[in-house]
Amino acid sequence: MTPLVFSIIVGYMPGRQIPLVNNETYHIFNRGIASEPIFLDKRGYFRALEIIFYYQNSNPPMKYSKFLKLSVAERSDMIDKLKFQRKWLVDIICYCLMPNHFHFLLRQREDGGTSKFMSNFTNSYTRYFNTKKDRIGPIVQGKFKSVRIETQEQLLHVSRYIHLNPYTGYIVKTFQELEEYPYSSFPEYIGKSQINLCNKDIVLSYFKTPLSYKRFVFDNANYQRELSKIRHLLLE
Repeated sequence: MTPLVFSIIVGYMPGRQIPLVNNETYHIFNRGIASEPIFLDKRGYFRALEIIFYYQNSNPPMKYSKFLKLSVAERSDMIDKLKFQRKWLVDIICYCLMPNHFHFLLRQREDGGTSKFMSNFTNSYTRYFNTKKDRIGPIVQGKFKSVRIETQEQLLHVSRYIHLNPYTGYIVKTFQELEEYPYSSFPEYIGKSQINLCNKDIVLSYFKTPLSYKRFVFDNANYQRELSKIRHLLLE
């Protein structure tokens, strides 16, 4: 779905230059240069998720590239320490990695936290991608786009929009496949993932159960997919 179609759904225009403020929530997104794929295979997606967890932390003791050179036991011990400390730049409310773009819903916890997190994530993953593809240069379209979430309604609808991305983009064809899409926080929200990256309570506190949230997401799925089909009309 294009940014313009999305703006019609949730009621704002993306990409504004806005200050990033502590305790405020932002929809963050970017895509590959010329919309080229940036996640090529399962290994790439899971490398991205590992980097996301590592650099969510405020002061990781070393660069991720050095962390990878540690023994398995040393890495496990460091991960446990980081989880215990819970010193985060941002709360990750939800996310979705797609073949040629990504979305985050973030709440900033430290001054400059969002920019630092996004810079570390993008730079680290770009180095991985470029090494694998034997290329140089950036892989995403400049600075990430950010939009401040101003209301509870926006918060819920943006979370739904992000979680529906694989279905809207026909990466998955059915709701069951969407529930199991491993590169999104949706399985985490509904108890179908061992990954625990998100502060889910920020969204789920508005629902009686995770099942209620799942129904909320599915209720809008076909409407959102239909909007994506007519994006060329909305852009004229």
